[in-house]
Amino acid sequence: MRMGWYIHATVFIAVNLLLASLSLMSGRYWAIFPFFGWGLGLAIHGLVVFLVLGGGGLFDRLVQQERSRLTLQRDPW
Repeated sequence: MRMGWYIHATVFIAVNLLLASLSLMSGRYWAIFPFFGWGLGLAIHGLVVFLVLGGGGLFDRLVQQERSRLTLQRDPW
């Protein structure tokens, strides 16, 4: 999940740098609108990944619980 957010942030920076340069070359400042809209989405994505999921993520916790349960069981054969 963290890698997904890092990729999202990298694409955000690259695209918004391009949009900002196009906006400045045209003499208008329209690039602020996609920046704030997409920035809000990136911020929400970051909150979910880093705060709500606790870093490791739900999938990793469930896998760890299953591994713990399986190691505690004894083989009946």
